[in-house]
Amino acid sequence: MTRPFRLGVLTPSSNTALEPLTSTLAACVPGCSAHFSRFRVTEISLSAEGLGQFDDSKILAAAELLADARVDVIAWSGTSSGWLGFDADRRLVERIRERTGIAATTAVLALNELLALRGVKRLGLVTPYTADVQQRIVDNYRALGIEVVAERHLGIRVNHDFALVEPAQLMASMREVAAGRPEAITTFCTNLHAAPLAEAFEAETGIALLDTVSTTVWGQLRAVGADPAQVRGWGALFGWR
Repeated sequence: MTRPFRLGVLTPSSNTALEPLTSTLAACVPGCSAHFSRFRVTEISLSAEGLGQFDDSKILAAAELLADARVDVIAWSGTSSGWLGFDADRRLVERIRERTGIAATTAVLALNELLALRGVKRLGLVTPYTADVQQRIVDNYRALGIEVVAERHLGIRVNHDFALVEPAQLMASMREVAAGRPEAITTFCTNLHAAPLAEAFEAETGIALLDTVSTTVWGQLRAVGADPAQVRGWGALFGWR
């Protein structure tokens, strides 16, 4: 694309990682900028309160605010369909399109598209979540025909605290999961500082790292007709076609 274009990103209110990371990724592409709209998310749990944070009406209101900025695509940069079920994201993107007239995607739908592109059936999973949330994610991928062959989770439920996890701890968890020889590993949470670790991790292990902040941007660039391969230094996924 030669004209400037805008990525609209729906962001959990307590997330502090994805905005700077997404803006840095967007800056790799000439003429690209990222713009954000928040809705309230403060914990990740299977409680009624925790699940209720992802009511579509709240997300759609945030999407309408992004539409005022005349963004070219809107993405939900969050992983909630991992435990709510992937159909939740499919419904959400259709509703965003209907409400705003703007193309839409999500972190998880883009991740699943990447997995399908390479025929990944053995997946490694690293999250900050609690065991019950993690199990839901594992079960949903199994239903999709993808086996989580190794996983690590940190047992945290306060969303703000995910961003405080040190990169060294993330790398250690990724290495432990790599021992299970998955075909790819996903760092499945958009409030982790995992995306910048991709190049070093892939060079060390030979296993692709599909971080969900990165998958969101990959999906958005595809949606607007831009080549994701313009993003260099952030992992092999940006070259996947």
